[in-house]
Amino acid sequence: MAFSSTLVFTVKRREPELVVPTKPTPREIKKLSDIDDQEGFRFQAPLMFFYRDNPSMRGKDPVGVIREGLAKTLVYYYPFAGRIIEGDNRKLMVDCNGKGVLFVEADANVKIEQLGDNILPPSPFMEEFLHDVPGSGGIIGCPLLLIQVTRFICGGFALGIRFNHTMVDAYGIMQFLHAITEFVKGASAPSIPPIWQREQYLNARSPPRITCTHNEFEQITHNKLSSDDMMDSDKLIRTAIFFSPKDIQALRNQVLSENFHRCSRFDLITACLWKCRTIALNLADPDEMVRVSIFINARGKQGMPDIPTGYYGKAITYPAAVSKAGILCTSPLSYAVHLVQNATAQMSDEYIKSVADLMVIKKRPKYITNWNFIVSDLTRFGLDKVDFGWDNPVYGGSTFASPVISSYNNFKNSNGEGGVAVPICLPPLAVEKFQYEVKKMTLNLKAHSNL
Repeated sequence: MAFSSTLVFTVKRREPELVVPTKPTPREIKKLSDIDDQEGFRFQAPLMFFYRDNPSMRGKDPVGVIREGLAKTLVYYYPFAGRIIEGDNRKLMVDCNGKGVLFVEADANVKIEQLGDNILPPSPFMEEFLHDVPGSGGIIGCPLLLIQVTRFICGGFALGIRFNHTMVDAYGIMQFLHAITEFVKGASAPSIPPIWQREQYLNARSPPRITCTHNEFEQITHNKLSSDDMMDSDKLIRTAIFFSPKDIQALRNQVLSENFHRCSRFDLITACLWKCRTIALNLADPDEMVRVSIFINARGKQGMPDIPTGYYGKAITYPAAVSKAGILCTSPLSYAVHLVQNATAQMSDEYIKSVADLMVIKKRPKYITNWNFIVSDLTRFGLDKVDFGWDNPVYGGSTFASPVISSYNNFKNSNGEGGVAVPICLPPLAVEKFQYEVKKMTLNLKAHSNL
């Protein structure tokens, strides 16, 4: 995807302010669950939403509308107005002190139409629409939300949100945003009352016991090389891949030709990206072990913990598929699909309890980064349907890609074609090879590899 290098505009931001709940809220300490406070979730995650002008909302200021709805929502989601503190054994808790969330008002002298597909992550303009307020990016003692609303001269606007990922997963932040939209439209209370109860759900057992294999956390002893130097974040290029319905069908045709009939869009995209990324990284040793870890939400699934509607804590784990690099790169796509499906099938009530116990026993380790690729499917959470009165966004989803993490987002390109956009980070020498491999696979050409 080509991003314009000629579009020039300025964004004028006012001084950040703290938005607090409109009513007094309880002052208390609330513990996060043992799934919430994993080391791998201790980062700030961004979301971006772009809205066109809506004639029916003329005269209404999106900055004021969203600020007011946010303040009302914080009465019910008051832990968001607090600050994270760390207790014994690195246990994270929320000091519900009502200090508030960071809010930035901004104006940009550009029309949303001028941005075109540049709103697609990784947009070159994201820092303008979600500016990192100095001193706000930590996990301990920092605001749990940063929100920037940027007006465009056409009447549209951008909404940028950065949230502390220990507090919520995609389902939880969507529930929070939905509550804001309800208050904006005149509701007196959220239709889904928020539930905390982190001490009741998804905490370690007593005594804790690891009962499952967790390849997402376990270092494979015979790995010979490290990916750390190659995947140094300062040296990586952020790019994106767009999967149209035709691309998905081309992938599906490949596995159908191999008598592999049951696979989802997610299975196909994940298998394709894992294989193409591994080929592009050009590992020197074909026996090197590589993996893909898959974020899976436990809510509403058979055989999972009985998590109540309204619970906005994290209810996800990320079981991993593992393969030798050479076998992955030279095998048919169905091989990778099969491994992805097997990894997904690991998720169960026992599995998520085993993860919580592992966090306590092993002192909250981070996921393995060595030759790992972690994927999160955000297409089913409705981020592209967050409506504050200006109708659905032109784009609503994640802007995030780290050296090992990518997310799947719904997107319609400038031609009106709907599909899935995936931001990804790669070393400079791997970008062109990766794009070529994805194109080759979605054109359903015969695959080959140097491995």
